[in-house]
Amino acid sequence: MIEIAGGGLSAGITALGAELHYLRDAEGRDLLWDGDPAFWTGRAPLLFPIVGGLNRDSYHLDGETYHLAKHGFARRSRFSVAGQTADHVIFRLEADAETRAVYPFDFRLDVRFTLHDGALTVTATVANRGDTPMPASFGFHPALRWPLPYGQPRDIHRIHFARPEPAPIRRLDGDGLVSPTPRPTPIEGDVLPLADALFTDDAIILDTPASRAVTYGAPAGPQLAIDFPDMPMLGIWTKPGAGYICIEPWHGIADPAGFLGDIFAKPGILTFAPGEENAFTMHIALQKPG
Repeated sequence: MIEIAGGGLSAGITALGAELHYLRDAEGRDLLWDGDPAFWTGRAPLLFPIVGGLNRDSYHLDGETYHLAKHGFARRSRFSVAGQTADHVIFRLEADAETRAVYPFDFRLDVRFTLHDGALTVTATVANRGDTPMPASFGFHPALRWPLPYGQPRDIHRIHFARPEPAPIRRLDGDGLVSPTPRPTPIEGDVLPLADALFTDDAIILDTPASRAVTYGAPAGPQLAIDFPDMPMLGIWTKPGAGYICIEPWHGIADPAGFLGDIFAKPGILTFAPGEENAFTMHIALQKPG
């Protein structure tokens, strides 16, 4: 566990998965889910080199078939520490024999966690260090306390979007793939009132959201502002009855039902030219009333 502090927040990140393990306010109150195995052991996994599931847990590349588990391997990989101060740490994952067996590309993934001015900033930089084009997606998956630890009832928590979100949403089918039929959005203008019943069919997926920022919490209490300027998709998920809500900025998505194309044709995939790198950023800021 690497611990950092600054700007009125403290955080702990594990080398396994470079996963945020806790995020606390100045009074030590937990803002992040605790990984209770009765519901879900995750806390804030990083999704790379894919987001979501693959059709038959496999993808096609240059006539070959490779197997890759849902959300990729980064969340189960051990990162090294590439730099650290009191308020930030950089974790690094690089290609090795194990990753090349399922993803034959020479990549480097650096993830920087910084605490400053009441906010956590996480920046993931993906680099193609090989000499051929590289397909990749990236996603964040933080599980935030629901309710937040400020004494407000669970059933009045909501997600407030930066813009109205009238577009239909997507849902997953029984195989964890994106259903071809859009669903009417449960978002009321720019507000999603949270309720367990929203998630009986798994995640709410916004594949074309207008917003790149949301605010989460109860109207009268401190709230969390989540900003994701580089991420064009958003997933919202919990297991009904659990004490968390995942607000997940993505650059990538699960395979559409029946998809059998090459991985470069997978929706949400980015193509990295040799030597190219791209950064993906998420900010989580604690906002207090008044």
